[in-house]
Amino acid sequence: MYRAYGIFEVMPDGSSVKRAAVTGLEFAKLSLEELSKRTSNECFAADRNTHQVVAQMNMPLAGRSIKRIFQIAYDEESRLQRAELLLGCGYGVISVLGNEAAKVLLSSIQHYDLFIVGHAAPEETRREMVGWLKVKYPEVEILALNPPHQQVLRADYNVRLNGPENWLPIVAQLLVDSPDSLGSSNASTSGA
Repeated sequence: MYRAYGIFEVMPDGSSVKRAAVTGLEFAKLSLEELSKRTSNECFAADRNTHQVVAQMNMPLAGRSIKRIFQIAYDEESRLQRAELLLGCGYGVISVLGNEAAKVLLSSIQHYDLFIVGHAAPEETRREMVGWLKVKYPEVEILALNPPHQQVLRADYNVRLNGPENWLPIVAQLLVDSPDSLGSSNASTSGA
């Protein structure tokens, strides 16, 4: 079953105007790209039911001061909970369900400050996503959230998922303005 998406343009006064309604993530991305070619205003695609933004184009320079996180989740409940938590912390969040949706949206290069790869998929699926991200976005760090006794070796950071108290401090550390405050890029934590 395909999800429905609204395609919006953000007007200079800050209001959002719905420009299209489409079904399917691929069509949402194409519609958003077409709209972004016709205007210099910020544009975004949002899930009709959850209202969660799934893609953005023409981000203004001022908007780029907000750190942007792209989350790849593998179950709907975790996707929504983590996205809400990250949004509440002031981050810009694009959140998708599964590798294929991630690849659709990430096929056109956009700026992201961090990738988060969820825990609820087989290790091979998560490893494949991390490998793809490393090729497509080599400069962006990846935080892998892991079930017990698993790590994604090519991820920059691995944390055992027991709750946000184990991974949210890592996100905050990675997204501070000063690059000097970052620790080792191969840090790992097990979260008791």
